[in-house]
Amino acid sequence: MEQRNLPNGTAVLVLGILSIVTCCCYGFIGLTLGIVALVLANKDLKLYQESPELYLNYKNLNIGKILAIIGVVLSSIYLIFTIYLYVFVGEQGIKDIQKNLMEKMKYQQEQDQ
Repeated sequence: MEQRNLPNGTAVLVLGILSIVTCCCYGFIGLTLGIVALVLANKDLKLYQESPELYLNYKNLNIGKILAIIGVVLSSIYLIFTIYLYVFVGEQGIKDIQKNLMEKMKYQQEQDQ
């Protein structure tokens, strides 16, 4: 029989990369993309395990799955951190932190000149 690519191998790889890239978008986007990538990877992994001699791009699937796991972990950590900030610091506290950082940066720039 002729070898062919796994149906979702490339999609899993792309979603895995995007889950890492978007993990700082409050965690939601990266978490969603990572979970979708893991579901597709598990679906294709079952296909590959049934007949491994038929498929070519198992490496893409494996790398995509690893990247998706990393993306899910990073997104989860960022989401927990964001929830922590809103619960314990509050929205006004976050704005105050940003304002203080901007003032420090402006002061540092003035000192450098």
